[in-house]
Amino acid sequence: MNSVQEPRWIDWAKRLQAIAQTGLAFAHDSYDVERYTEIRKIAAEMLAAGSSEDISVIANLLEKDSGYATPKVDVRGVVFRDGRILLVRERADGKWTLPGGWADVGESPAESVVREVFEESGLRTRALKILAVFDRGKHPHVPPFPFHVYKMFIHCALIGGTMSQSSETDGVGFFDESTLPELSVSRVTPWQIHRMFEHCRNPDLPTDFDML
Repeated sequence: MNSVQEPRWIDWAKRLQAIAQTGLAFAHDSYDVERYTEIRKIAAEMLAAGSSEDISVIANLLEKDSGYATPKVDVRGVVFRDGRILLVRERADGKWTLPGGWADVGESPAESVVREVFEESGLRTRALKILAVFDRGKHPHVPPFPFHVYKMFIHCALIGGTMSQSSETDGVGFFDESTLPELSVSRVTPWQIHRMFEHCRNPDLPTDFDML
């Protein structure tokens, strides 16, 4: 398993942010609110100090989340045609990834991934099987993300549609394992793509997940 240990400072900052977010969700005393707000500020300062991002951007991002802190869920559609894998090119960085994004409230993972694949590629699919559930922080994604994220890789059968660009993507194509384009490693790593090919070659493989 292609697992890595996330830098400790990122882990500390995420845990501080989670404590602050959950505390602010339930705090009623003004003193508690002040203390949890200060903890969130410290988390933002840590993340800004360890990255090139402006602290105001990070602070604004952290303040948008509310309620009990839980991992976010990112769904990725794994679609094969004639042994080649579907990838889309992100307008944000000009690099390629599996189609996908955040799971929406009110949708199942299957519904979310089918929607994301269609929105980003124009192709219609049907979700078949969860191939992997990975903790983003245990894989070499860059840059680091200020929240805890679970990534779900879902095998989808191609059932129709026409390849097209979207507001988020400006390229769509199927690629051989040996000729992959430059990947958007913030979203997917080369090892993860190769692992999806392994699942394609061996459909009886169990779902992958990060071991203890």
